[in-house]
Amino acid sequence: MDVDLRKVRYFVAVAEHLNFGRAAQALHIAQPVLSRQIRALEQELKVQLFERDKRATRLTPAGQALLEDGRGLLAAADAARRRIADVAAGERVFTVGFMPGLIVTPAVSEFSRRHPEVTVEVLRTDWINQTAVVHDGTVDVGYLRLPVDLRGLTTEPLLSEQRVAVVPAGHRLAGKDSVLVADLAAEHLLQDPEAVPEWRDIAVELRDGRPPGRIPFFRTVEEKLEHVAAGHGIVVLPLSTATFYTRADISHVLVGDIAPNQVCLAWDSQRRSPLIGDYVAIARTVCSAAAVPAARLLACPLTRGCACGCGVTGCVTRPPGRRRRRRRGRGPAPRPRRGRARPARARRSPARAG
Repeated sequence: MDVDLRKVRYFVAVAEHLNFGRAAQALHIAQPVLSRQIRALEQELKVQLFERDKRATRLTPAGQALLEDGRGLLAAADAARRRIADVAAGERVFTVGFMPGLIVTPAVSEFSRRHPEVTVEVLRTDWINQTAVVHDGTVDVGYLRLPVDLRGLTTEPLLSEQRVAVVPAGHRLAGKDSVLVADLAAEHLLQDPEAVPEWRDIAVELRDGRPPGRIPFFRTVEEKLEHVAAGHGIVVLPLSTATFYTRADISHVLVGDIAPNQVCLAWDSQRRSPLIGDYVAIARTVCSAAAVPAARLLACPLTRGCACGCGVTGCVTRPPGRRRRRRRGRGPAPRPRRGRARPARARRSPARAG
């Protein structure tokens, strides 16, 4: 059975408003027409989507399931329509979404070199919309920070990144090389405790089943950091994000015993574009250089001196340098003399007897 996308669009409008009158106004159609379309959709699917009485309109379990899938169907249809319009206009556009702190330039540059006929655009995303822009086709691929809802997406793991606690500049932990999560137990966390389960399990403010303190709703990292700088609490961020937003009134310190942040590349599971496959292969090859700013190496004691720049937890690859060689069978090589070398003096031969 084919599903009529127009009816699905009508259904989503009613489900979001939970009011047939307001939904009809938003769709610019008469309410009786909308009611007939919803009844027709229920008959086609052989399920009841809404429970209605004189006081309210509610979704049934079947209606809730259709709402979750219907939004994705409409987004995919709109994205396909935009891509077809671009191709018809003679322009092929490939868009890459990325989260703050992640550097995608190497992968984008290599992709552009291999596909000069394609216009490549980049879009910075945030915690709220990083998956939505993939579902609705705004981006072709997106660099995601987990955990997020990955339903409907195919992913390629790229790297693990250490996390830091961001504190005010005058905080007792500011300036330390690293801390343990136990050092944060008495702090107020300005984010969902489920995002840092290691803190949640030992937090002083959550003992005895007490609810957490007020957590403001943040859309951006900048908003979080304003609250940190004002002394309202702390946040835990991926290291590259904290480095990206460096400012004088806050500081970040490595938390050595919490799980790292996972970064992956994601795209719509329904798409089979060769361009997506090419970009994924490139990103897999250059993910270290593309995703980790070099400044991280100076901030993290576990990766300090890492020659590869990968940023993976515990990487201690050493930079190339001069090594002391041990001479075989002759003991250790002589230690180099300090100071300036003196010129060699000519050796005088003993005088011969006349």
